[in-house]
Amino acid sequence: MSGNAARLQAISAVEAYEPPAVSFVPGEAPGEIFGENVFSKSVMQKRLPKSVFKSVMATIEKGAKLDPVVADAVASAMKDWALEKGATHYAHVFYPLTHLTAEKHDSFLEPVADGSALAEFAGKTLIQGEPDASSFPNGGLRNTFEARGYTGWDITSPAYVLENPNGNTLCIPTVFVSMTGEALDHKTPVLRSQQAMGRQAERILTLFGTETAEHVVSFCGPEQEYFLIDRHFFVARPDLLNSGRTLFGAKPAKGQEFDDHYFGAIPERVLGFMMDTERELFRLGIPAKTRHNEVAPGQFEIAPMFERGNVASDHQQLLMTTFKTIAKKHGLEILFHEKPFEGVNGSGKHVNWSLGNSELGSLLVPGDTPHENAQFLVFCAAVIRAVHKYSGLLRVSVASATNDHRLGANEAPPAIISIFLGDQLADVFEQIAEGELSGSKGKGAMQIGVDTLPVLPTDPGDRNRTSPFAFTGNRFEFRAPGSMQTVASPITTINTIMAEALDYCATELETAVAAGTDFDAAVQALLKTIITEHGAVVFNGDGYSEKWQIEAAERGLPNLRTTLDAVPELISESAMELFSTYGVFNEREMHSRYEIALEQYALTVGVEAKLTAEMGSTQILPAAVRHQTELAQNVATLKAAGVEADTSALVEVTELVTALRGALATLKTELADHSAESTVAEAEHAGEKLLPAMAAVREAADALESVVADDLWPLPTYQEMLFIL
Repeated sequence: MSGNAARLQAISAVEAYEPPAVSFVPGEAPGEIFGENVFSKSVMQKRLPKSVFKSVMATIEKGAKLDPVVADAVASAMKDWALEKGATHYAHVFYPLTHLTAEKHDSFLEPVADGSALAEFAGKTLIQGEPDASSFPNGGLRNTFEARGYTGWDITSPAYVLENPNGNTLCIPTVFVSMTGEALDHKTPVLRSQQAMGRQAERILTLFGTETAEHVVSFCGPEQEYFLIDRHFFVARPDLLNSGRTLFGAKPAKGQEFDDHYFGAIPERVLGFMMDTERELFRLGIPAKTRHNEVAPGQFEIAPMFERGNVASDHQQLLMTTFKTIAKKHGLEILFHEKPFEGVNGSGKHVNWSLGNSELGSLLVPGDTPHENAQFLVFCAAVIRAVHKYSGLLRVSVASATNDHRLGANEAPPAIISIFLGDQLADVFEQIAEGELSGSKGKGAMQIGVDTLPVLPTDPGDRNRTSPFAFTGNRFEFRAPGSMQTVASPITTINTIMAEALDYCATELETAVAAGTDFDAAVQALLKTIITEHGAVVFNGDGYSEKWQIEAAERGLPNLRTTLDAVPELISESAMELFSTYGVFNEREMHSRYEIALEQYALTVGVEAKLTAEMGSTQILPAAVRHQTELAQNVATLKAAGVEADTSALVEVTELVTALRGALATLKTELADHSAESTVAEAEHAGEKLLPAMAAVREAADALESVVADDLWPLPTYQEMLFIL
């Protein structure tokens, strides 16, 4: 069998593919099915006693303490609703420190004395579960032999029924903590940080005389980028199967340079997948809004509407799970890795963040005259202070071995964290710094020059896709998070640094007013202090330019290029003080996340290194040697026939084979080095030794791909995976 048999079989399978029937029912409106599998507010209102419903809403909307007495009533109603939906089991769903979703399933049925079974689900079961905590990353919070961990019901995130051809499951979003109450998950810190930030924001509102019955919370709208390839190609690539990215692959003759894929017509097969996923997302109450082709071939994006940060984080995890399941039904594989294809744009997960509540809306809306909107300017100034003072923590919140391949390239924001305000707000804060605020730039009008087209209004400032933290009209967009990670980590960080900044602002204003200073004058003084001390973080220029690297250093902005550079920020004195002050993490929890980040980094690179050695030795090298042998035989045959033979191709391949053998030997030597005695040393070895050794193997292998006979090359190529769909 020829070396490319698997490739040819995959291509044939793709060409013979027939799409499944589209799930949408003719005449069915998305609004009719939205949230039909969610134990939503409207469902609770119908099924719960009025007093119980009122108590539940007070907890969800106003942050009141959960009354344990209501749990039995909620559990009973939730069980009946789920059974009517065909559920046979329930699962406490939680989010361990792996960026993935975990769940433990239990049956509703319990045996009784007469040999039959009854469906049972008590309040205590709803409130608390007990999965094994010993096998999840904990960074030293638990010993391996200590297995007890608890899940706790998060009433603010709605339960839902997840359908499966073999039976449905009631899913209950929960926190996951150790016996000591320390967080073993990503949800607990989000809830803690949101509570801390909300309290400080409400102090600001009180100072401005803004009344609200609801607590202030953070909102999030995470955009999700991803790649789709045919599943036949996926299973023929051990690197994609095991690491999520291609460890080998020469750049195709045509890539993304024509910009012909971006916002192009969505391929029929992909559109069918999108429609199926959106229908399921609607049923689960996930407000999917936008879909389109992204820049790279085979790359796409979905963007939801804004939701509370905690719910948005849960929905993001559920979205990824749903996408993976439905992609397989369409014969596709979805790739969430930040950089699945070398030399091709990677994928991010932009976190659009704001704060407010349903009563006030976003507190980051400047209005038509932002220079007159003092309350908005205080909240905006708090963001400037928070990002400047804690840019290292923002960087580490998106740090991973996988995101390192993307950050800093001309496709993603740089590792230098800065803020883009736009012309209008930048001008307002410049005036504040100079001590005289007279006005702000207004909207303009665009004259297109075509009589049949209307005059289009223009915003007072452009957008900046090179900025890591950009103001976009009523929110800030954090563009650095990777497509594979949970958004809970950046949400937690933003909430916490905002809690500190808002605390500072409120304290300064309260102190000034108590000393007899006019409130407006106190606000002006506060704004001037913040923009003077922290304005260095504001940058409206090209974040991709080399000049910015130099200028940022002159401004004193850190450039934490890699995960190994960023991770120490977690255990810095300022980080420890920040997170402990606002009750988000204690010192043990911070150290655990530091250890886990290093451990995950080393594990990720280690797996990739082993795969590189294995594929290089068992697939690529044999194919190259076969080609080398064919060339050598050809040269020998020609010489035997008295014909002058051109040996240049044989020499080129021989040199590359020699380079590949040498690079593989070096990589295997580094893999055999187990001298690291700490997690730090292991991570450093992965970054400083394994990654360069892998790069050398890839360089030789990719060069061979461009010269080895196509019928011998064993791996599906970039050209095939990206363009045959």
